[in-house]
Formats: sequence, C-alpha cells, structure tokens
Amino acid sequence: MNAISDLAFFSLLVKHGNLSAAARELGLTPPAVSTRLANLERRLGVRLLNRTTRRITVTHEGERYLAEGNRILADLEALERSIASGQAQPRGLLRLNATFGFGRAHIVPAVSDFSRAFPEVEVQMRLTDRPVNLLDEGFDVAVRFGDIPDARLTARKIASNRRLLCASPRYLQTAGEPRAPGDLSRHRCIVVRENDVAYGTWHLRSGQRVETVKVRGPLSSNDGESALQWALDGHGIVMRSEWETAAYLRSGRLRQVLSDWHTPPADIHALYPEQLNLPAKTVAFVDFLVQRFAGHVRPPGSDRDVW
Repeated sequence: MNAISDLAFFSLLVKHGNLSAAARELGLTPPAVSTRLANLERRLGVRLLNRTTRRITVTHEGERYLAEGNRILADLEALERSIASGQAQPRGLLRLNATFGFGRAHIVPAVSDFSRAFPEVEVQMRLTDRPVNLLDEGFDVAVRFGDIPDARLTARKIASNRRLLCASPRYLQTAGEPRAPGDLSRHRCIVVRENDVAYGTWHLRSGQRVETVKVRGPLSSNDGESALQWALDGHGIVMRSEWETAAYLRSGRLRQVLSDWHTPPADIHALYPEQLNLPAKTVAFVDFLVQRFAGHVRPPGSDRDVW
C-alpha cells in the first residue's frame, strides 16, 4: 500500500467511527481492516487509534495524521481536477457564502481581484453570521472556520487560524491575570453568540487536560467586532480569532492570556459540494483563495505568527 492510499484508508476509517462500517464500504472483512490499520501504525511507529469492540477514538498522533492527510488528499484532488478541467474556461454564476467579519476584511478584496482575473465569472456573495447549508441553499463555495460540518462537503484549507483569549493591559492591571481556566469564572468575560454552540461556554485543552468553563460578564453581543472593541476598551477577556487580534497583540493593545491552553480548531477552509467534475468557476475560485492566503498557512509543528 502506498502512502496516499493509507491516508485515504485512515480518513475513511475515522469518518465511519468503527472497523465494521469501514470494512463494509471497502468490501473487506473487519479483521482485514484491523490488519491494515496495524500495518499502518507499525510503519509509522505510532498508535493512531484507540479501539474497543464498539468504537474507536483518535490519538493525538492520529489527529495530526488525519488533519495533514486530509489536506494532502484535498490538494491532490484539486490538482487532478485542475488538470482535468484545464481546458475549461471559468464562467457563469458563482454563489459564495462567508462570515461577516472575515468576509468583509479578506474575502471582499479577494473577490474584487478574482473578478478582474476571471471577468466571465459573475460572483454573488452572501455574508451571514451563521453557517448556511450549502447543499440546501445552492451555494458553490463557503468560507468557514473550524471543523467541517457535513461529510458530503469537500474542505480545502486556505489559512491557519486559532482562537485566542485576550484582554487589554488596562483590564489585566486592574483585575489580574487568570492563571488557570477555572479563574475565568471570576473574571469579566465578553461573550459572543455567533452560532448555535452553548452560549458563554468556553472549551480549553492543554495536552491531555480538558476544561470547560462557563463564563459571564456585563457585555455580550452577536457581533465579534463589537466584542473585540469592548476588549480593547478594557471591559474584559474575549475569545477571538488570531486573524483579527494579531495586529493588536503585536502593538500591545491586547495581551494573550492562558497561552498554554488551546481552544477548538479554527482553521479557515473553503467548502464546496462533493462532485465528480466540479465546474471550472469553482475550481478557479478555490485555487485563487489557496494561492492568495498561502502566506497565512502555518507549517506543521510551527507556532509562528502567520497573521
């Protein structure tokens, strides 16, 4: 088995969540799937999955192999599509969805440049504060943060991103700095309700330790830019993406707190429906985004600032 085949096998295995379901799709027996997994782990020299008779869980090494592997598979798929559709001229209506904040700051200027490069593509962009259902609402591409919500969608990473806990030096001088996640419950936290996740509940992880903290404060909003402005004005601790906080952290207007603790994944992806032959307009736009944001992709294992 080659490395690309192993990546696809492991991705399928995690997607199904158990050996029997993966075996049925592959047309193999569960023991054959188990043997192939064991051979893969032996080749890599690490355990990728913890497994019982009923379910499997992904190890830390498995999560990294899966994340980088899916990126490689998506890039390979994009390359093959690009070659296959190389003679096609991108044209027609492209329906695009993105979030308000990142959309205004980065996707709007990207679309402007894309439109000049591909004048036969008409772009219809809709900015929303909540994710839309691409398949039900007929979008060609959506730019989204974090985990991929639908297995029927293909995701291509366009930029690295993390959500950081930040506060102004003025606030920290007055209230002190939290030393552990539990300290957040005693701080003024600025809460943002942007989707259907539990309101005011922050999930943090450091190594194998996981903490869930219920936070509160006198200010909350459904708009992230408003929350960030309140943090800059010294009203409390906020959780915001590094793409919008990096400049303030460099200038000293904000300081990161609990930097050893990590929030759920927040990398930025271009999502599009799974199709055998994607329209040339979709291929061209996704490739354009990948090239445009190439400087904002953090190398594996690196912690350097990309924003």
